[in-house]
Parts: sequence; structure tokens; C-alpha cells
Amino acid sequence: MFEVTIIKSFSAAHLLSEIGGKCEELHGHNFKVEVTVGAPDLNSEGILIDFRLVKKWLKDILDQMDHQHLNDLPFFKGKNPSSENIACFLYKEMQGKVTESRVKMLRVKVWESESAAVTYREG
Repeated sequence: MFEVTIIKSFSAAHLLSEIGGKCEELHGHNFKVEVTVGAPDLNSEGILIDFRLVKKWLKDILDQMDHQHLNDLPFFKGKNPSSENIACFLYKEMQGKVTESRVKMLRVKVWESESAAVTYREG
């Protein structure tokens, strides 16, 4: 199995309801996002997928979130914009962009600080 991982970051504000503590107040993070796609074999050019393509997909999604109040975005209506839910959102958005049948979304990891991260994968 071959894997390609792209790392990008974005800054955003959010508040998390009903969890107690300071996180219930409006605050922000400089999130780091790792997106990994994979396939069991390489294409005819000897690559898994063009890095530029995966970078563009992730940039297009993160541009919608960068410097936003995440609670106001449609995906997070009625749910906490936690790192877990951010990872799930990014996974589903990226999955919709991966159209090569042999390439699959594997996981999304979201870091909200240097020492705290969450990973989402399906299956």
C-alpha cells in the first residue's frame, strides 16, 4: 500500500458547548491538518497521485474555514466544531474530491495544538 500525506494549516475560532471549562468561551486555534490518501499500486507514471492535486483539494476546503467562526459554518449547525468533528468534515469533503477509483481516502488528522490531535478514518 502506498500513501501520500499532505499537511496544511488554517486558523479559526470556535466555542464548544456543554463540555465545561474555558472551551465553552470563544477561542481560536492554529489548526494543522494532515490528509492521507492511498492505493495498493502506482499509476502508469509511477506515482500514487499528483501531490499538487491533493494540495489543491485541501486548500480549497481550508480556504472556506480559514479565519472563520466555525460554529457559523453550515456543517457545524447543531454540533460542536470539535477537532473530532472538524476531522470528520474534512474527511468527507476530501472523499468527495477523490475520484480515481484506485485511490482512497485513508485518514485525516487534525492538530489543535502541538500536543493534541485527533484522527478520523472510516471502517
